[in-house]
Amino acid sequence: MRLSRPPLPIPIPAAPRAWPRRRALALTLALLSATAAAQDAAPTPEDIAERLRVVERRLGIAPADGATRSDLAELDRRLRAIELGLDERDRQATLAAAPPPAPGKQPAPEITLAADKGASIRSADGQVQLKLGVLAQADHRVFIDDDQRPQNDTFLWRRIRPTLEGSWGERVGFRLTPEFAGDSASIVDAYIDLKFNPAATVRVGKVKGPVGLERLQGGGSIALVERGFPTELAPNRDIGAQLQGALAKSKVNYVLGVYNGAPDGRDSPTSNPDDEFEFAGRLFVEPWKGGDGALSGLGFGIAASSGDKSGSGNNFLPRYRTPGQATFFSYRAAVAADGTHTRWSPQAYWYAGPVGVLGEYIRSKQDVTVASTRASLDHSAWQLTGSWVLTGEKAGYRGVKPDHPFAPGDGGWGAFELVARYGQLDIDDAAFPLFADPAASASKSKAWTLGLNWYLTGNLKLVANYAQADFDGGATGGDREDEKTFFTRAQFAF
Repeated sequence: MRLSRPPLPIPIPAAPRAWPRRRALALTLALLSATAAAQDAAPTPEDIAERLRVVERRLGIAPADGATRSDLAELDRRLRAIELGLDERDRQATLAAAPPPAPGKQPAPEITLAADKGASIRSADGQVQLKLGVLAQADHRVFIDDDQRPQNDTFLWRRIRPTLEGSWGERVGFRLTPEFAGDSASIVDAYIDLKFNPAATVRVGKVKGPVGLERLQGGGSIALVERGFPTELAPNRDIGAQLQGALAKSKVNYVLGVYNGAPDGRDSPTSNPDDEFEFAGRLFVEPWKGGDGALSGLGFGIAASSGDKSGSGNNFLPRYRTPGQATFFSYRAAVAADGTHTRWSPQAYWYAGPVGVLGEYIRSKQDVTVASTRASLDHSAWQLTGSWVLTGEKAGYRGVKPDHPFAPGDGGWGAFELVARYGQLDIDDAAFPLFADPAASASKSKAWTLGLNWYLTGNLKLVANYAQADFDGGATGGDREDEKTFFTRAQFAF
């Protein structure tokens, strides 16, 4: 399968005076119309290719003889390249024609509004840039057959996150993301980057922990409504400093950092609660990135963390949740973290054309104590997620962009994606009955999910998921009842 790449703008020589784009397009239409009028039959791709060559010759950008093809994908690429070239020439002509600033007066900043990129402000010298983005997700959640453990069906705001990010000169970047969903506002991301070069950037502040593969996906890019079981064992966001970078033409990415230390599946507290630190790192490789082959979308790596934790309560010990976000495992109130906490996670994804697969495995081992008894409990989780873009667009780790955005009158319906996931979270048997109550906490959960995503545009996405989870233990005298959920979501993002 041949994977197409977006066209590079073709440099179009400037006319003696600034040639408006409408005149160039009028010339193109006139040439194509004149040729079409001379033909009685419907044009073939070869006919269109010949007309396109006439236009390219008039513009002085004709390709070398024998270097063109007449398939529709190539013709579309050449037409878009001409459009991009005309846009760039018009922009340069506008800049050249603009009067110079008055003496002592600074040039006005450049303000950009784009449907796919949001709003941005750039200083005239290009040294300072601010970008504004938004992620808003409204959910409807229904719990089915929840007789033993009833859950409230509800509408809710899952995420309301405006983001301000930018750069201040060549060396400094920043990002600030508050969260307004829920009962109170909080800060999700808040960090400063010191950019030495692409291979070495120091990031300081509140960031996502580098361990979980799906955790590192943006909240608007995940394939299903909620993340899978491995994310329950990975740290969420932590406060610290990390060195990160891209090597070998961005085929190798790494992160090394030191943090306050977050419990599994949670954020770290706003300050270090136990005077201990956690070290974490990640190495991820995409050997064929940038190529045209089937393996160009393959990436794999490993991540790990290690540090001491000492204390009890939510700042030190985790709770693990179902796909419906209900807690199915928690420690007894008297249990405390007391010693080393380590995680390690092999992970990979592969995106080839409209098909994608993401898989990860994680183990979390933590020393705990209650009264005079100590134990080192080892929990594990894994998942495998597959996706198929039914309308043929490219699948990707950062989501799907429709080739034909939703426009009923013009025949555009966006992109449709089918997603399936299976995963499991297994609690160490040694946790029961001393460290966790077997009548309230399950020792294992297995879950599968089916989802349909409709990308109406690059900004608007509708999601529907059905998930079902079963449990070992977790109820008095037996197993906790199966969880069956139907979640839908409307998402707007730029």
